[in-house]
Amino acid sequence: MEKHTDIERSIIKKFRKNIWRGFIKGVQKYELIKENDKIAVCISGGKDSMLLAKLMQELQKHGKFHFGLEFIVMNPGYNQKNYELILENAKKLNIPITVFETEIFNIVFDIEQNPCYLCARMRRGHLYSKAKELGCNKIALGHHFDDVIETILMGMLYGGQVQTMMPKLHSKNFEGMELIRPMYMVREEDIIAFARYHNLEFLRCGCRFTENIDYENKYESGSTRQNVKALIRSLRENNPNIEKNIFNSVENINLSTVIGYHKNGDKYNFLDDYDR
Repeated sequence: MEKHTDIERSIIKKFRKNIWRGFIKGVQKYELIKENDKIAVCISGGKDSMLLAKLMQELQKHGKFHFGLEFIVMNPGYNQKNYELILENAKKLNIPITVFETEIFNIVFDIEQNPCYLCARMRRGHLYSKAKELGCNKIALGHHFDDVIETILMGMLYGGQVQTMMPKLHSKNFEGMELIRPMYMVREEDIIAFARYHNLEFLRCGCRFTENIDYENKYESGSTRQNVKALIRSLRENNPNIEKNIFNSVENINLSTVIGYHKNGDKYNFLDDYDR
């Protein structure tokens, strides 16, 4: 049996409960895919985006309606080893990728303030442009459930705001384009289990700022996000429902018990109508 056939079978059978059902739940709950969509699946080479590509392939094969897929890989300036790893994994997983080149790493390498923010903005823009060039109306990213709850806590603890990573967004700069996150309900621990089960090694981080750092865990990198991961793990020891509760907190906001909020540039403070 070819490697990709074994992988596809495991998604539907062995990982049906922990990965496939979560994937389908997110797609259906947030209405991420519609008939005749053409979706660019954006592959960075990491475990999340590579699994997303296989999940989207399987949904296209077994789903109830037609939609198109393009699998795009942007090379922002990976070193040769990382670039070859992406190509090798795409071949193993039978993902027909379209690769395009950019100079993003060269551009941001000497930037001292917020290089990661600039890099992310530039990467997103290039992905939208390539997707639109290929006739797509959506781009799909590999963010998962843990990314969502970590973003909630990071916003509160480090940004002083309550916000989340949305399951889908209309692009402000590319008319008619939309961003979707189909793995919104898939847990990271299950993605890691999938990779280990198939003995697959994916790109952990291709960034020039971090590629020479020796991390103990090849699936993680040292960052503020890792501090939040550690905090969630410690909280889970006393409350096994902690992740679910964090996630549900942004679906159950009681606006009559918040001091203020803002939407589309308009700000509200509870004092505005307190005495009415």
